[in-house]
Amino acid sequence: MTRVRRLTVLGVAAALAGSLVAVPAAAGTAAPARPADRDGAATAAPEKTPVAVGHGGAVSSVDPDASAAGIEVLRKGGNAVDAAVATAAALGVTEPYSAGIGGGGYFVSYDARTRTVRTLDGRETAPRSAGKDLFLENGKPLPFDDAVTSGLSVGTPGTAATWDTALRKWGSRSLRQVLRPAQRLAAGGFTVDETFRRQTADNEARFRDFPATARLYLPGGKLPVVGSTLKNPDLARTYRELAHKGAGALYNGALARDIVRTVRKPPVRAGSPRTVRPGDLTAGDLRAYRVLSQAPTRTGYRGLDVYGMAPSSSGGTSVAEALNILERSELSRLSEQQFLHRYIEAARIAFADRGRWVGDPAQEDVPTKGLTSQRFADARGCLIHDDRALTSPLAPGDPRHPGRCADPGRGAPTTYEGENTTHLTVADKWGNVVAYTLTIEQTGGSGIAVPHRGFLLNNELTDFSFAPAGASVHDPNLPGPGKRPRSSMSPTIVLRHGRPVVALGSPGGATIITTVLQTLVNHLDRGMPLVDAIAAPRASQRNAARTELEPGLWNSPVRRQLEALGHAFKENPEIGAATGVQRLPDGRWLAAAEKVRRGGGSARVVHRS
Repeated sequence: MTRVRRLTVLGVAAALAGSLVAVPAAAGTAAPARPADRDGAATAAPEKTPVAVGHGGAVSSVDPDASAAGIEVLRKGGNAVDAAVATAAALGVTEPYSAGIGGGGYFVSYDARTRTVRTLDGRETAPRSAGKDLFLENGKPLPFDDAVTSGLSVGTPGTAATWDTALRKWGSRSLRQVLRPAQRLAAGGFTVDETFRRQTADNEARFRDFPATARLYLPGGKLPVVGSTLKNPDLARTYRELAHKGAGALYNGALARDIVRTVRKPPVRAGSPRTVRPGDLTAGDLRAYRVLSQAPTRTGYRGLDVYGMAPSSSGGTSVAEALNILERSELSRLSEQQFLHRYIEAARIAFADRGRWVGDPAQEDVPTKGLTSQRFADARGCLIHDDRALTSPLAPGDPRHPGRCADPGRGAPTTYEGENTTHLTVADKWGNVVAYTLTIEQTGGSGIAVPHRGFLLNNELTDFSFAPAGASVHDPNLPGPGKRPRSSMSPTIVLRHGRPVVALGSPGGATIITTVLQTLVNHLDRGMPLVDAIAAPRASQRNAARTELEPGLWNSPVRRQLEALGHAFKENPEIGAATGVQRLPDGRWLAAAEKVRRGGGSARVVHRS
């Protein structure tokens, strides 16, 4: 056992319209020139590697251009918060179907000076006119796809306000300064990869129904070619406007009016057979939007402190509850079958409780303290038996009055949640850390681009339950005026004695929770190096009849061993796309990303060593 592995087992080290241009790259020619930096020097094409170790700070994201933007800010003296915003802004260019200023997210930050973790809830909000019947038509829920591609699904965006709030509270650079790399990238373009082309192809039919979207992402009326360069001068101009006027320009002014107009009268192409329902977002909804500063969730785990995102996200409470259940097991000593059995069951239980109790705490009574308590976890964990699997939908427990292995009663199924989003993790030379997950929900969001502004609008409101999930179980996630839909985003920071050990997160809708949970226990309990813990094949149980397995587990003998206990499975080709950073014993940072998923991620450090 190497020193790194031994320390890991013990708790790791202490220590938009008409503006996107596609330029094909000719076979056998040099790659397109990179845009120049502010001093006029051409920048080298960023590398794409799943792991990097060194000094001066680290950035890990799904995209090399985005990671390079964060590293640029770190190199110029910015801190982790500055670099996180720069990375996120660049992802709005290169990962526009996953995130951007048309969406929202959750920002978890560790301050090395005070050794504290703080969070921002930048989740989108429903219009103030929204009621429980938001997605009902003639008394029945709308088909999900119809709701997604509509103005009804668009919540008030929170991303720009999150950037502004994070920089004002904890940053050392202005919004103007940190937007420069992304602004250059939008103007100069990025190289299309296979993932971007595939995601465009998956959305081609609905993109064609919105002229502004088609001109952005179907240049010349065709799918972008792998290896071509895509430019988005409209988004460059929008970023320039935010840089000069501040993030408030998105909430009050011409840009705000363009957003409202697009939502209330979606610009559908003439002759389209698609019924695109208008939304009711108003200028008043945009003006009233506020990012929420709130305490993180916290639970102890094997001598570590695990911090996450509190409701309106269910990520922090669900990861904490599952970890508390698993802490009673010596996971490092179990066989793979025993480990996966207990992990799957802990996730099943956490999702049963999530569905009953977690919603927007401004409008629902969410017992966060109870959900993250060891007492409640013990009362629920005793449902797990080594010789048989539980069945779903499992009924929820009551964290207000925990009863050990109480009569389970009736359960409700977990509602669907879109599986796209993006996550970035950043650390700086001072020891500050950021885990930031942001999204526009589905791949491609609502499919509706704001004309001449260069970005897509979210479909985040489809994260609400369209109707109660179960007749006999209260659903805290029904729509409401100004309400934030429940999320599964799980940006997580782990400390030991007040100092960072590891930070991570993932996209993937409701699979985010299981991805973060499995990666944590792979690393902390099973002794896997962080990059291998991220790469390991995943299982995702979300209080459903069948657990989803990636091919590495689906094709493994362990599947048959688990089926003998009563588990049922279905194959999922890809679950999540995590990124993380780890503080090594000698003070260096290790950045880790996916080796294969989404074409592989991009881990970078300021100075390699």
